[in-house]
Amino acid sequence: MDYETLKLVWWLLVGVLLVGFAIMDGHDMGMGVLLPFVGRNDLERRAIINTVAPHWDGNQVWFITAGGAIFAAWPLVYATAFSGFYWAMMAALWALFFRPVGFDYRSKIKHPVWRSTWDWGLFIGGAVPPIIFGVAFGNLLLGVPFYFNDLMMSTYTGSFWGLLNPFALLAGVVSLGMITSQGANYLMMRTEGVIYRRVRTASLIFGVLTFVTFALAGVWVATGIDGYVVTSALAPNAPSDPLAKTVGVQAGAWMTNYSTYAWAMWVPIAAFVALAASILFSRLHQAGAAFWSSSVACAGIIGTAGVSMFPFIMPSSTDPRSSLTVYDAVSSHLTLGLMLGATVIFMPLIIFYTSWCYKVMWGKVTTEYIAANDKSVY
Repeated sequence: MDYETLKLVWWLLVGVLLVGFAIMDGHDMGMGVLLPFVGRNDLERRAIINTVAPHWDGNQVWFITAGGAIFAAWPLVYATAFSGFYWAMMAALWALFFRPVGFDYRSKIKHPVWRSTWDWGLFIGGAVPPIIFGVAFGNLLLGVPFYFNDLMMSTYTGSFWGLLNPFALLAGVVSLGMITSQGANYLMMRTEGVIYRRVRTASLIFGVLTFVTFALAGVWVATGIDGYVVTSALAPNAPSDPLAKTVGVQAGAWMTNYSTYAWAMWVPIAAFVALAASILFSRLHQAGAAFWSSSVACAGIIGTAGVSMFPFIMPSSTDPRSSLTVYDAVSSHLTLGLMLGATVIFMPLIIFYTSWCYKVMWGKVTTEYIAANDKSVY
Protein backbone atom coordinates (compact mmCIF):
# COMPACT_ATOMS: atom_id res chain seq x y z
CA MET A 1 0.00 0.00 0.00
CA ASP A 2 1.13 3.56 -0.58
CA TYR A 3 1.74 5.82 2.41
CA GLU A 4 -1.52 7.78 2.06
CA THR A 5 -3.61 4.63 2.01
CA LEU A 6 -1.84 3.25 5.09
CA LYS A 7 -2.51 6.49 6.95
CA LEU A 8 -6.21 6.22 6.18
CA VAL A 9 -6.28 2.51 7.02
CA TRP A 10 -4.80 3.19 10.45
CA TRP A 11 -7.23 6.00 11.11
CA LEU A 12 -9.98 3.45 10.47
CA LEU A 13 -8.29 0.68 12.49
CA VAL A 14 -7.75 2.88 15.54
CA GLY A 15 -11.46 3.70 15.34
CA VAL A 16 -12.28 -0.02 15.16
CA LEU A 17 -10.17 -0.67 18.27
CA LEU A 18 -11.89 2.14 20.17
CA VAL A 19 -15.29 0.75 19.15
CA GLY A 20 -14.19 -2.75 20.20
CA PHE A 21 -13.15 -1.35 23.56
CA ALA A 22 -16.50 0.43 24.00
CA ILE A 23 -18.49 -2.70 23.13
CA MET A 24 -16.48 -5.38 24.92
CA ASP A 25 -14.85 -3.63 27.87
CA GLY A 26 -17.81 -1.27 27.93
CA HIS A 27 -20.31 -3.85 29.12
CA ASP A 28 -17.86 -4.84 31.89
CA MET A 29 -17.62 -1.22 33.02
CA GLY A 30 -21.36 -0.77 32.67
CA MET A 31 -21.83 -3.72 35.00
CA GLY A 32 -19.61 -1.96 37.54
CA VAL A 33 -21.63 1.24 37.30
CA LEU A 34 -24.88 -0.62 37.95
CA LEU A 35 -23.58 -3.10 40.55
CA PRO A 36 -24.34 -1.18 43.78
CA PHE A 37 -27.82 -0.25 42.57
CA VAL A 38 -29.30 -3.30 40.82
CA GLY A 39 -27.85 -5.76 43.32
CA ARG A 40 -29.60 -5.34 46.67
CA ASN A 41 -27.83 -8.11 48.63
CA ASP A 42 -24.59 -10.07 48.47
CA LEU A 43 -25.95 -12.98 46.42
CA GLU A 44 -27.44 -10.66 43.83
CA ARG A 45 -24.23 -8.69 43.54
CA ARG A 46 -22.16 -11.83 43.19
CA ALA A 47 -24.50 -13.04 40.46
CA ILE A 48 -24.00 -9.75 38.60
CA ILE A 49 -20.22 -9.87 39.03
CA ASN A 50 -20.03 -13.44 37.77
CA THR A 51 -21.61 -12.48 34.44
CA VAL A 52 -18.35 -10.70 33.49
CA ALA A 53 -15.68 -11.76 35.98
CA PRO A 54 -14.43 -14.84 34.05
CA HIS A 55 -13.55 -12.81 30.96
CA TRP A 56 -13.26 -9.12 31.89
CA ASP A 57 -9.45 -9.27 31.60
CA GLY A 58 -9.72 -10.73 28.10
CA ASN A 59 -11.91 -7.79 27.10
CA GLN A 60 -9.21 -5.48 28.46
CA VAL A 61 -7.13 -6.53 25.45
CA TRP A 62 -9.12 -4.04 23.36
CA PHE A 63 -8.11 -1.20 25.67
CA ILE A 64 -4.44 -2.20 25.75
CA THR A 65 -4.34 -2.75 21.98
CA ALA A 66 -5.98 0.60 21.28
CA GLY A 67 -3.41 2.36 23.47
CA GLY A 68 -0.56 0.47 21.84
CA ALA A 69 -1.86 1.23 18.35
CA ILE A 70 -2.08 4.96 19.10
CA PHE A 71 1.47 4.86 20.50
CA ALA A 72 2.86 3.07 17.44
CA ALA A 73 0.74 4.58 14.65
CA TRP A 74 0.32 8.14 15.98
CA PRO A 75 3.35 8.79 18.24
CA LEU A 76 2.89 12.57 18.23
CA VAL A 77 -0.74 12.19 19.30
CA TYR A 78 0.25 9.77 22.07
CA ALA A 79 3.02 12.00 23.40
CA THR A 80 1.00 15.22 23.21
CA ALA A 81 -2.13 13.69 24.72
CA PHE A 82 -0.30 12.14 27.66
CA SER A 83 1.45 15.43 28.27
CA GLY A 84 -1.70 17.55 28.19
CA PHE A 85 -4.12 15.02 29.67
CA TYR A 86 -1.59 13.61 32.16
CA TRP A 87 -3.61 13.94 35.36
CA ALA A 88 -6.83 12.93 33.64
CA MET A 89 -5.15 9.80 32.23
CA MET A 90 -3.66 9.00 35.63
CA ALA A 91 -7.10 9.34 37.24
CA ALA A 92 -8.49 6.87 34.69
CA LEU A 93 -5.66 4.41 35.37
CA TRP A 94 -6.05 4.74 39.14
CA ALA A 95 -9.75 4.03 38.78
CA LEU A 96 -9.01 1.00 36.61
CA PHE A 97 -6.79 -0.42 39.39
CA PHE A 98 -9.95 -1.16 41.38
CA ARG A 99 -11.15 -3.64 38.78
CA PRO A 100 -8.64 -6.52 38.98
CA VAL A 101 -8.37 -6.26 42.76
CA GLY A 102 -12.13 -5.96 43.16
CA PHE A 103 -12.89 -8.98 40.99
CA ASP A 104 -10.26 -11.19 42.60
CA TYR A 105 -10.49 -10.21 46.26
CA ARG A 106 -14.08 -9.07 46.85
CA SER A 107 -15.40 -12.51 47.84
CA LYS A 108 -12.29 -13.72 49.67
CA ILE A 109 -13.52 -12.33 52.99
CA LYS A 110 -17.13 -12.77 54.06
CA HIS A 111 -17.63 -9.42 55.73
CA PRO A 112 -20.24 -6.87 54.62
CA VAL A 113 -17.91 -3.86 54.96
CA TRP A 114 -15.16 -5.56 52.97
CA ARG A 115 -17.49 -6.61 50.18
CA SER A 116 -19.36 -3.31 50.06
CA THR A 117 -16.05 -1.45 49.78
CA TRP A 118 -15.03 -3.47 46.74
CA ASP A 119 -18.51 -3.10 45.22
CA TRP A 120 -17.98 0.66 45.25
CA GLY A 121 -14.43 0.13 44.02
CA LEU A 122 -15.85 -1.69 40.98
CA PHE A 123 -18.30 1.18 40.58
CA ILE A 124 -15.41 3.67 40.47
CA GLY A 125 -13.50 1.45 38.04
CA GLY A 126 -16.56 1.30 35.80
CA ALA A 127 -17.74 4.92 35.97
CA VAL A 128 -14.62 7.09 36.07
CA PRO A 129 -12.78 5.88 32.91
CA PRO A 130 -15.71 6.37 30.48
CA ILE A 131 -16.40 9.81 31.94
CA ILE A 132 -12.76 10.80 31.48
CA PHE A 133 -12.60 9.36 27.96
CA GLY A 134 -15.77 11.24 27.05
CA VAL A 135 -14.38 14.47 28.49
CA ALA A 136 -11.22 13.91 26.44
CA PHE A 137 -13.25 13.52 23.23
CA GLY A 138 -15.17 16.68 24.11
CA ASN A 139 -11.94 18.61 24.47
CA LEU A 140 -10.67 17.26 21.15
CA LEU A 141 -13.72 18.78 19.45
CA LEU A 142 -13.08 22.09 21.22
CA GLY A 143 -9.35 22.07 20.50
CA VAL A 144 -6.56 21.23 22.92
CA PRO A 145 -4.24 24.02 24.19
CA PHE A 146 -0.78 22.95 22.96
CA TYR A 147 1.80 23.95 20.38
CA PHE A 148 5.00 22.66 18.77
CA ASN A 149 8.20 24.69 18.60
CA ASP A 150 10.65 24.50 15.71
CA LEU A 151 12.30 21.46 17.31
CA MET A 152 8.94 19.64 17.35
CA MET A 153 8.76 19.74 21.15
CA SER A 154 5.16 20.05 22.33
CA THR A 155 4.11 22.38 25.14
CA TYR A 156 0.73 22.15 26.87
CA THR A 157 -0.63 25.58 27.75
CA GLY A 158 -3.81 24.58 29.57
CA SER A 159 -4.65 23.13 32.98
CA PHE A 160 -6.43 20.08 34.34
CA TRP A 161 -9.40 22.17 35.48
CA GLY A 162 -9.66 23.72 32.03
CA LEU A 163 -10.58 20.29 30.69
CA LEU A 164 -13.73 20.30 32.82
CA ASN A 165 -15.67 22.73 30.65
CA PRO A 166 -19.44 22.41 30.05
CA PHE A 167 -19.29 20.78 26.60
CA ALA A 168 -16.62 18.29 27.65
CA LEU A 169 -18.67 17.35 30.71
CA LEU A 170 -21.68 16.79 28.45
CA ALA A 171 -19.52 14.51 26.29
CA GLY A 172 -18.56 12.68 29.49
CA VAL A 173 -22.24 12.11 30.26
CA VAL A 174 -22.80 10.77 26.73
CA SER A 175 -19.92 8.34 27.22
CA LEU A 176 -21.11 7.22 30.66
CA GLY A 177 -24.68 6.74 29.40
CA MET A 178 -23.46 4.76 26.37
CA ILE A 179 -21.31 2.42 28.49
CA THR A 180 -23.94 1.94 31.20
CA SER A 181 -26.64 1.19 28.62
CA GLN A 182 -24.31 -1.38 27.06
CA GLY A 183 -23.72 -2.98 30.45
CA ALA A 184 -27.43 -3.05 31.28
CA ASN A 185 -28.30 -4.74 27.99
CA TYR A 186 -25.59 -7.33 28.55
CA LEU A 187 -26.87 -8.05 32.06
CA MET A 188 -30.37 -8.50 30.64
CA MET A 189 -29.02 -11.43 28.62
CA ARG A 190 -27.24 -13.03 31.57
CA THR A 191 -29.65 -12.57 34.50
CA GLU A 192 -33.25 -13.33 35.37
CA GLY A 193 -35.90 -12.57 37.95
CA VAL A 194 -35.64 -9.43 40.05
CA ILE A 195 -32.14 -8.60 38.80
CA TYR A 196 -33.36 -8.78 35.21
CA ARG A 197 -36.22 -6.40 35.96
CA ARG A 198 -33.90 -3.87 37.56
CA VAL A 199 -31.31 -3.93 34.76
CA ARG A 200 -34.09 -3.64 32.18
CA THR A 201 -35.22 -0.45 33.90
CA ALA A 202 -31.62 0.77 33.89
CA SER A 203 -31.36 -0.06 30.19
CA LEU A 204 -34.36 2.12 29.41
CA ILE A 205 -33.17 5.01 31.58
CA PHE A 206 -29.62 5.10 30.26
CA GLY A 207 -30.72 4.44 26.69
CA VAL A 208 -32.92 7.53 26.79
CA LEU A 209 -30.17 9.51 28.58
CA THR A 210 -27.65 8.62 25.87
CA PHE A 211 -30.08 9.49 23.07
CA VAL A 212 -30.92 12.90 24.55
CA THR A 213 -27.38 13.92 25.52
CA PHE A 214 -25.95 12.75 22.20
CA ALA A 215 -28.55 14.88 20.39
CA LEU A 216 -27.72 17.88 22.61
CA ALA A 217 -24.02 17.44 21.93
CA GLY A 218 -24.70 17.29 18.19
CA VAL A 219 -26.70 20.52 18.25
CA TRP A 220 -23.96 22.16 20.34
CA VAL A 221 -21.25 21.13 17.86
CA ALA A 222 -23.30 22.29 14.87
CA THR A 223 -24.29 25.68 16.27
CA GLY A 224 -21.98 26.66 19.09
CA ILE A 225 -18.49 25.26 18.51
CA ASP A 226 -15.93 26.51 16.01
CA GLY A 227 -14.21 23.73 14.08
CA TYR A 228 -10.87 23.51 12.35
CA VAL A 229 -10.07 23.36 8.64
CA VAL A 230 -6.79 22.96 6.77
CA THR A 231 -6.34 26.08 4.64
CA SER A 232 -3.22 24.99 2.77
CA ALA A 233 -2.51 22.06 0.47
CA LEU A 234 -2.05 18.71 2.19
CA ALA A 235 0.64 16.28 1.06
CA PRO A 236 -0.80 12.89 2.07
CA ASN A 237 2.29 10.92 1.01
CA ALA A 238 4.82 13.30 2.57
CA PRO A 239 6.72 12.53 5.80
CA SER A 240 5.05 13.68 9.01
CA ASP A 241 5.48 17.39 9.77
CA PRO A 242 2.59 19.07 11.61
CA LEU A 243 4.05 22.54 11.05
CA ALA A 244 4.07 22.21 7.26
CA LYS A 245 0.44 23.33 6.92
CA THR A 246 -1.82 26.21 7.86
CA VAL A 247 -5.08 25.75 9.75
CA GLY A 248 -8.03 28.07 10.23
CA VAL A 249 -10.81 28.13 12.80
CA GLN A 250 -14.29 28.46 11.33
CA ALA A 251 -17.84 28.32 12.65
CA GLY A 252 -19.53 25.09 11.62
CA ALA A 253 -16.32 23.54 10.28
CA TRP A 254 -17.02 20.25 12.07
CA MET A 255 -20.11 19.83 9.86
CA THR A 256 -18.21 20.23 6.57
CA ASN A 257 -17.55 16.53 6.04
CA TYR A 258 -21.27 15.79 6.11
CA SER A 259 -21.84 17.97 3.06
CA THR A 260 -18.60 16.90 1.34
CA TYR A 261 -19.15 13.15 1.76
CA ALA A 262 -22.76 12.07 1.41
CA TRP A 263 -22.13 8.76 3.20
CA ALA A 264 -20.86 10.51 6.34
CA MET A 265 -24.35 11.51 7.47
CA TRP A 266 -25.26 7.84 7.86
CA VAL A 267 -22.84 7.50 10.80
CA PRO A 268 -24.79 9.73 13.26
CA ILE A 269 -28.08 8.52 11.75
CA ALA A 270 -27.03 4.94 12.52
CA ALA A 271 -26.21 5.97 16.09
CA PHE A 272 -29.65 7.50 16.67
CA VAL A 273 -31.50 4.62 14.99
CA ALA A 274 -29.50 2.06 17.01
CA LEU A 275 -30.16 3.92 20.28
CA ALA A 276 -33.88 4.04 19.52
CA ALA A 277 -33.86 0.35 18.58
CA SER A 278 -32.04 -0.52 21.81
CA ILE A 279 -34.73 1.25 23.84
CA LEU A 280 -37.51 -0.43 21.85
CA PHE A 281 -36.01 -3.93 22.13
CA SER A 282 -35.47 -3.43 25.84
CA ARG A 283 -39.16 -2.55 26.27
CA LEU A 284 -40.06 -5.68 24.27
CA HIS A 285 -37.82 -7.87 26.49
CA GLN A 286 -35.56 -8.69 23.51
CA ALA A 287 -32.27 -8.58 25.41
CA GLY A 288 -30.02 -9.90 22.64
CA ALA A 289 -31.36 -7.46 20.07
CA ALA A 290 -31.05 -4.61 22.59
CA PHE A 291 -27.40 -5.50 23.23
CA TRP A 292 -26.47 -5.61 19.55
CA SER A 293 -28.36 -2.38 18.93
CA SER A 294 -26.47 -0.60 21.71
CA SER A 295 -23.24 -2.05 20.26
CA VAL A 296 -24.05 -0.43 16.92
CA ALA A 297 -24.84 2.78 18.82
CA CYS A 298 -21.36 2.68 20.39
CA ALA A 299 -19.85 2.43 16.90
CA GLY A 300 -22.05 5.24 15.62
CA ILE A 301 -21.29 7.62 18.50
CA ILE A 302 -17.53 7.11 18.31
CA GLY A 303 -17.66 7.15 14.51
CA THR A 304 -19.56 10.46 14.55
CA ALA A 305 -16.72 12.12 16.47
CA GLY A 306 -14.15 10.68 14.07
CA VAL A 307 -16.03 11.62 10.90
CA SER A 308 -16.77 15.13 12.16
CA MET A 309 -13.11 15.85 12.92
CA PHE A 310 -11.49 14.15 9.92
CA PRO A 311 -8.68 14.67 8.96
CA PHE A 312 -7.93 16.14 12.41
CA ILE A 313 -7.01 13.88 15.30
CA MET A 314 -5.94 16.46 17.88
CA PRO A 315 -6.57 20.10 16.90
CA SER A 316 -4.67 22.82 18.74
CA SER A 317 -6.51 25.83 20.17
CA THR A 318 -3.24 27.58 21.06
CA ASP A 319 -1.62 27.33 17.63
CA PRO A 320 -3.96 25.86 14.99
CA ARG A 321 -0.96 25.18 12.71
CA SER A 322 0.29 22.67 15.31
CA SER A 323 -2.91 20.62 15.01
CA LEU A 324 -2.29 16.92 14.42
CA THR A 325 -4.01 15.24 11.49
CA VAL A 326 -4.25 11.80 9.97
CA TYR A 327 -1.56 12.78 7.47
CA ASP A 328 1.09 14.48 9.63
CA ALA A 329 1.00 12.75 13.04
CA VAL A 330 1.81 9.19 11.95
CA SER A 331 4.76 6.83 12.00
CA SER A 332 6.83 5.85 8.98
CA HIS A 333 5.54 3.91 5.99
CA LEU A 334 7.49 0.83 7.16
CA THR A 335 6.08 0.98 10.69
CA LEU A 336 2.48 1.29 9.51
CA GLY A 337 2.99 -1.58 7.06
CA LEU A 338 4.46 -3.90 9.70
CA MET A 339 1.66 -3.02 12.12
CA LEU A 340 -0.94 -3.77 9.48
CA GLY A 341 0.60 -7.19 8.87
CA ALA A 342 0.50 -7.96 12.60
CA THR A 343 -3.12 -6.78 12.77
CA VAL A 344 -4.17 -9.03 9.89
CA ILE A 345 -2.71 -12.00 11.79
CA PHE A 346 -3.68 -11.26 15.38
CA MET A 347 -7.03 -9.47 15.10
CA PRO A 348 -8.85 -12.62 13.86
CA LEU A 349 -7.20 -14.60 16.70
CA ILE A 350 -8.47 -12.12 19.29
CA ILE A 351 -11.98 -12.26 17.84
CA PHE A 352 -11.87 -16.07 17.68
CA TYR A 353 -10.73 -16.70 21.25
CA THR A 354 -13.09 -14.04 22.62
CA SER A 355 -16.02 -15.66 20.81
CA TRP A 356 -14.98 -19.11 22.03
CA CYS A 357 -14.70 -17.92 25.66
CA TYR A 358 -18.15 -16.38 25.58
CA LYS A 359 -19.62 -19.51 24.02
CA VAL A 360 -18.11 -21.74 26.70
CA MET A 361 -19.12 -19.53 29.62
CA TRP A 362 -22.54 -18.46 28.32
CA GLY A 363 -25.72 -18.93 30.33
CA LYS A 364 -27.87 -17.33 32.98
CA VAL A 365 -26.17 -16.56 36.30
CA THR A 366 -28.65 -16.91 39.18
CA THR A 367 -28.47 -16.39 42.91
CA GLU A 368 -29.24 -20.09 43.37
CA TYR A 369 -26.15 -20.97 41.33
CA ILE A 370 -24.02 -18.59 43.40
CA ALA A 371 -25.31 -20.06 46.68
CA ALA A 372 -24.62 -23.63 45.48
CA ASN A 373 -21.09 -22.74 44.31
CA ASP A 374 -20.16 -20.32 47.06
CA LYS A 375 -16.50 -21.43 47.28
CA SER A 376 -15.70 -21.56 43.57
CA VAL A 377 -17.30 -18.47 41.99
CA TYR A 378 -16.19 -14.87 42.24
